[in-house]
Amino acid sequence: GYRYRSVCACACVTGGGMGDWCLIESDPGVFTELIEKLGVTGVQVEELYSVDVDSLRQLAPVYGLVFLFKWQGDDGGSKAIDHEVPNLFFAKQVIQNACATQAILNILMNASDVDVGPTLSEFKAFTGDLDPEMKGLAMSNSDTIRLVHNSFSRQETFTLERDKDEESEDAFHFVAYVPYGGRLYELDGIRPGPIDHGPTGDDWLAAVGPIVNARIQRYSDGEIRFNLMGLVRDRRAVLSDRIAELQAQLAQAPDNEAVRMEMETANMQLAQESEKRQAHERENMRRRHNYIPFFLEALRALADKGKLEGLVDEAKRRGQQRVEEYRAKRMASKGKQ
Repeated sequence: GYRYRSVCACACVTGGGMGDWCLIESDPGVFTELIEKLGVTGVQVEELYSVDVDSLRQLAPVYGLVFLFKWQGDDGGSKAIDHEVPNLFFAKQVIQNACATQAILNILMNASDVDVGPTLSEFKAFTGDLDPEMKGLAMSNSDTIRLVHNSFSRQETFTLERDKDEESEDAFHFVAYVPYGGRLYELDGIRPGPIDHGPTGDDWLAAVGPIVNARIQRYSDGEIRFNLMGLVRDRRAVLSDRIAELQAQLAQAPDNEAVRMEMETANMQLAQESEKRQAHERENMRRRHNYIPFFLEALRALADKGKLEGLVDEAKRRGQQRVEEYRAKRMASKGKQ
């Protein structure tokens, strides 16, 4: 499975740009709220742990995949095509830190059966005749898109200067995989154009798995920093529709136990999805909140009451105790070998 969350995605991949775009965490709850704030309805972002076709089909319809990986420059993979695909929306990335939002928008703009809302509909119409570079510039200059993106910035009281070691730290990047016109395309904003991975056949979900796995195989065995997410139809709507179908079936055959059991399962899944959405909302509120003033005030209150020094000493003692316990366990483990 794939599970890696990063808030330093693509920070070093591109040059500068227009306005400030913050780093945001690679998290399905963040991206679901982001697209809803842009006016998109009926879509959620789901974290994926496998590209097994059966697992993906359970989430159908899947509009596209977003893949986060450690950026290695030109990794020798597939090359971008040098011509435009008619009506395929592709925007180049011309701004730092925007590749996650850009990958998501590249999927939404190519999903014909998704209601993207007035903001993105107007943006798509406005940029329809522009080339990928100009589409990227238009996206970077969109106050609405930038403000929604930046609404997920972490509140920080202190700003630290980056040293030379930090400048060379790993950079991470997002790309999108979308089906379009019977073919599978990889939309990478730092490439000159889309990457054509060939025909999808009857089921694009069966075609995308080997492509993602092949990309992962180009990394060393020890590299596990990947994150894969899918843009899918709102699971609450999918389950609600299925429950309505099952209710209609039960009205025709009240004694059908199999249908009754499936409906109970669907109702339970719907409740779980609603709880998950509420949990995402709480987490996003916490991400935006700046807790540092609270901690500083708590420390000041403890110091005023003369309790801070004792608590610091106790914390040091417990920390040292944990270190010694860890060392003892390691020594015992070596003795058994």
